[in-house]
Amino acid sequence: MEILAFGVQADEKPLIEKAFAGHHEVRCLDVFLTEDTAPIAAGYEIVSTSVNAVLDHRVLQTLAAGGTQLIAQRSTGFNNIDLDVAERLGLTVARVSYYSPYSVAEFAWTLATAVNRRIVRASNRTRDFDFRLDGLMGRDLRGRTVGVLGTGKIGEAFTRIAHGFGMRLLGWDIAENPACAELGMTYTDKERLFAEADLISLHVPLLPDTHHIVDAAALRSMKDDAILVNSSRGGLIDTEALVGELRAGRFAGVGLDVYEAEAGLFFLDKSLAGIEDDTLARLVTFPNVVVTSHQAYYTVDAVGQIIDTTVQNVLDHLAGRRSENVLVPRIP
Repeated sequence: MEILAFGVQADEKPLIEKAFAGHHEVRCLDVFLTEDTAPIAAGYEIVSTSVNAVLDHRVLQTLAAGGTQLIAQRSTGFNNIDLDVAERLGLTVARVSYYSPYSVAEFAWTLATAVNRRIVRASNRTRDFDFRLDGLMGRDLRGRTVGVLGTGKIGEAFTRIAHGFGMRLLGWDIAENPACAELGMTYTDKERLFAEADLISLHVPLLPDTHHIVDAAALRSMKDDAILVNSSRGGLIDTEALVGELRAGRFAGVGLDVYEAEAGLFFLDKSLAGIEDDTLARLVTFPNVVVTSHQAYYTVDAVGQIIDTTVQNVLDHLAGRRSENVLVPRIP
């Protein structure tokens, strides 16, 4: 059987081909699954997708009509998939429920320290042999307060690093993580966390209840010199409101690895075509903002685990087995 994989990065392709070797053939495409590319999947029983695929009702109907039976998404998040439609069409949908939390947690800290110590600005200056320190002053993190929204596996890993920095720990989640509490984390409401934290990092999934969890009111309540980091999902932040606060000269730094309108942009080369998204174009002009292209998960360790789990999801499907990775059909 040949499996069709959409949205495969150049670094990812040899890992996918090696992982499937001895099991099934895999055809890797660098294009993402959208309404325009969905017809390519005709005749493929199994399709693998990336996190930026668009699996709305039109795409799902095209896949089902073409004979697809399994959608194996290579990510933990699945907010891009209309699960209700998939279920009505009789499609099986599986994801990767776990991969290295350290990849994302460590990258979140990379963003935090980069904006705090003005690393990008400093690097750009030294390329021009400008070795002045003007405008590069950061702050010690030791003794300051970090606020962690979402203390699951990634949030816990982020918290352990914060504890190593010697920071005061505030957390918010629907359920407390005992491991974080043992590190000295104080769980509180979102309002207190936004108001008191010097550094805020987001590690919650994107759900209806968490959409724009960092809204205009939350942004206004934050300290003027706070640092905000998002390595989870772009929709957690009201980007228009964030731009408004940045234009007012607020925040010491903002590090974003995700953007709420990133589909059709991230993972692609738009350097010649230009950007029609005025919000993103404005966002990247601020000297205290660093935007990266959804790469927090992108380590050989994490990607290897994602691919291995995807292969197992395919093998389980063909053998008629169910696992915790299956989202549709839902377990009664």
